[in-house]
Amino acid sequence: MTTKLLLTFAICRLIVTVGLTVDPSELLLLGVDGQLSVDQFDVETASLDFGLLTRAEPMAVLHPGSADDIARLVRAAYISSHGFTVSARGHGHSINGQAQTSNGVVIEMSGGSRGSRFGLRKLDKPQVSIKEKHVDVWGGELWIDVLRSTLEHGLAPKSWTDYLYLSVGGTLSNGGISGQAFNHGPQISNVYELDVVTGKGELSTCSEEKNSELFHAVLGGLGQFGIITRARIALEPAPQRVRWIRVLYSNFSTFTGDQEYLISLHGNPYSQKFDYVEGFVIVDEGLINNWRSSFFSPRNPVKISSIGANGGVLYCLEITKNYDEATADTIDQEVEALMKRLNFIPSSVFTTDLPYIDFLDRVHKAELKLRAKGLWEVPHPWLNLFVPKSRMADLDRGVFKGILGNNKTSGPILIYPMNKNKWDQRSSVVTPDEDVFYLVALLRSALDNGEETQSLEYLTNQNHKILRFCDDAGIKVKQYLPHYTTQEEWMDHFGDKWDQFSRRKMEFDPRHILATGQRIFNPSFPSSTRTVSPW
Repeated sequence: MTTKLLLTFAICRLIVTVGLTVDPSELLLLGVDGQLSVDQFDVETASLDFGLLTRAEPMAVLHPGSADDIARLVRAAYISSHGFTVSARGHGHSINGQAQTSNGVVIEMSGGSRGSRFGLRKLDKPQVSIKEKHVDVWGGELWIDVLRSTLEHGLAPKSWTDYLYLSVGGTLSNGGISGQAFNHGPQISNVYELDVVTGKGELSTCSEEKNSELFHAVLGGLGQFGIITRARIALEPAPQRVRWIRVLYSNFSTFTGDQEYLISLHGNPYSQKFDYVEGFVIVDEGLINNWRSSFFSPRNPVKISSIGANGGVLYCLEITKNYDEATADTIDQEVEALMKRLNFIPSSVFTTDLPYIDFLDRVHKAELKLRAKGLWEVPHPWLNLFVPKSRMADLDRGVFKGILGNNKTSGPILIYPMNKNKWDQRSSVVTPDEDVFYLVALLRSALDNGEETQSLEYLTNQNHKILRFCDDAGIKVKQYLPHYTTQEEWMDHFGDKWDQFSRRKMEFDPRHILATGQRIFNPSFPSSTRTVSPW
């Protein structure tokens, strides 16, 4: 009775504030499996995200008990004469309010519920098919839980993100990349099938063969075409252990040349390539020792000056080789053969071996340390760029050795290449128009510690300088996890794909109900989403 009273109150609030014209008894059906909440804690949680750069308070929060709950809610928004917006929120790891709305309902996808359709009921684990080597998971499932479930069967997904406490639907709506992408492609290239609630409130199954337009639209579609409620993910036999290696370079072209050579081996037999290729830029001595201590705590700190860094900058190549009991006897020889072709600083080799799950979950350990120091829940003015291979040297001179200089950094600067042919061009993601392109990710935190170079204002202005430099230099970058404030900027971002993107929007979300926090399309009813900065 109490739950139904709270639900009725929530519906009344929607009617009063939005002018909802659907029959309230239709929305009461949401109470069958889940809960529509106006609890202040729920609303406050949905008002913020990992970035802590924007704040938008929704009118209510839906904790779905099934995919049908989500379909009913979106359908109610679609048929309403005044309408309200709907945003799906996974683990809340967005940076710029992409999963927020102040004119509607946020769906908490990662709150522990599972879809009731296709045999996935509340509190069920991901459903693994050993024979077909795939797993069916709820859209709000976290990748760490997908990994744990599949490892019970000796299997694991092929492609990852560096951080596993993200929702399946969230990463598939963006791309999902890590050091395996050069070989397996992004996570969106490793999906067999989806269940999606479109902006019309229709629950549809889609794949390469069935409803393929919706399938490709949703993958990398920034939540614009539908809410992913189930995903069928490709699996492979899981290795037991990982040989994890990091080496240093002082010359940028040598560093990128080795990275590009390694990703060119993607077609080789398993024994003749690494499983993971990443890297990062080191612009201050504090970061190099934080990096080194992730392997072991050195008694003698490494000095950038002692290595002879060019322009005060070093580059780290990070590579791994997976193995198990059957290949343990040959792992040393395989690694040695691959390393012989590389041109790193000979004295800079750092190696460790660890269980496969510990490597994949490595960032979470860093998270726990930052949380303990009160340094996790701070603003994160991140900037992620896809950069054409041909312009990386210009970016190095203008950004790594120029704009960033020798400033003390407050987070890693990742840099690694990917093969464009591993990305399905039918998806909604846009990448540079070259066969090889790089991710350059400035994953920095704004700290209130009195240092100007680590303040939110300074880092934000520095991001703007980097984007202006790229524009002035004619470096045709594409933002990954993009953030723009005008449709003109979005049109420029999508380029030749814009016509297709807008056509798909009209087909699958004609009233522009979904994911308005992205600021790509304005809702087609009188009110509009408004996001307010807490600062």
